[in-house]
Amino acid sequence: MAAMIAGVRAPVTLGGPMQWIASLVYTTLLFVWVLLFAIFFNIASLFVPLRTRYELARHWANVILTGLRVICRLDYRVAGRENLPPGGHVALWKHSSSWETFAMATVCPLQVWVLKRELLWIPFVGWGIRQMHAIAIDRGSGHSAVKRVVARGKRYIADGIWVMVFPEGTRMAAGETRKYGVSGALLARESGCLVVPIAHDAGYYWPRRGLLKKRGTITVVIGKPIDPAGRDPRAVNEEAQAWIEGTIRRLQSRDKSLEA
Repeated sequence: MAAMIAGVRAPVTLGGPMQWIASLVYTTLLFVWVLLFAIFFNIASLFVPLRTRYELARHWANVILTGLRVICRLDYRVAGRENLPPGGHVALWKHSSSWETFAMATVCPLQVWVLKRELLWIPFVGWGIRQMHAIAIDRGSGHSAVKRVVARGKRYIADGIWVMVFPEGTRMAAGETRKYGVSGALLARESGCLVVPIAHDAGYYWPRRGLLKKRGTITVVIGKPIDPAGRDPRAVNEEAQAWIEGTIRRLQSRDKSLEA
């Protein structure tokens, strides 16, 4: 992993006026593309099964990421794809940007997402999310939200579908974290599947707030699967969090050195 992190030498540019203009153009086109695709997707979902909907969503995400590369000169690379085991499992993603909400569909196999229920209320977009069988939770409901993730997630994993979890529960600024929620680790233990930690430095290039997208290359690192069998989910979380946050610190240290 260290060799892979050191191997990326794409320049990091905070961006002069042209980068700000590119970011504005990209963001405008992104909103238009999301809305148009959502309308199409809601209609198409009436006629196609979940696996086909996922393929449509994956192509949609690829267009978004291609536009980001062409317009803002912000690309990405993935290391550790060999750590994605066959079958359905739980992926714990760092959540520091909007970028990973698109990229998940291109990195992991057939999947459903755990997300806040408020997203379902967005016209067109929220309706499309429903068609992807997302596990929507009330983040303020505590234990009942965990039970919902486990109950619904077990059915998807049994069908070979991955469950995407943001264990921090919300986007965190680059370099920040908080205690990981237990639902993903508990779901994995109860389902007899693995926990796959996924780290990235998207929050450095596409911050959670603000318009600017920096030029460079986002690095996604897929960690080795963690077997939760017979373990306290809190201990599994601690192991996953230590690996994810440690990997991100190394990535961001590299990013800052490239910028300098």
